[in-house]
Amino acid sequence: KHQLSLSGAILQRERERERERERIKLSLKKVVLVRRERERERMADSGGRRIGVAVDFSECSKKALNWAIDNVVRDGDYLILITVAPNMNYEEGEMQLWETVGSPLIPLSEVSEASVMKKYGVKPDAETLDIANTAATQKSITVVMKIYWGDPREKLCEAAEHIPLSSIVIGNRGLGGLKRMIMGSVSNHVVNNVACPVTVVKAHH
Repeated sequence: KHQLSLSGAILQRERERERERERIKLSLKKVVLVRRERERERMADSGGRRIGVAVDFSECSKKALNWAIDNVVRDGDYLILITVAPNMNYEEGEMQLWETVGSPLIPLSEVSEASVMKKYGVKPDAETLDIANTAATQKSITVVMKIYWGDPREKLCEAAEHIPLSSIVIGNRGLGGLKRMIMGSVSNHVVNNVACPVTVVKAHH
């Protein structure tokens, strides 16, 4: 009887902890959603377009970023660097919610700080940061980063819808037929599943 009573008490405490975790998660979700809506309103009020560039810090994505800066971005725009990282598997807290809705918009000044980016599990390379900082200096634009976790094909489509993007630029790695069949083409998926204009910048070998 004592063992049964002890087991029941442990089970009850675990249920209470689970309810508390759900309560905290719901509260944080509201905070994150309110923050996202404020971000959208702030960008809308600025009157600038929201130009997204898919960035994975490869040579291909750097080429796409340079192309977007040279050919698409103009004064007053938001340049949003969108990167998709592997799943983080956080157990609780705000970071767990970010896995679902993406990170807040991260100012370029913070993207350049390794200590800030470490908590997101993302490490931007020096060349990508240099390209972004140069663009921010030479043009009257606002550069931010948005991080998602999961399948790049799905998350880039979510970004286009939820930010929402005026257009998106994405690099094409030029995979061979077999690799494309196995992995699927991120760029093809985005082209066929988002409402905004998509530009695919092909890599030249």
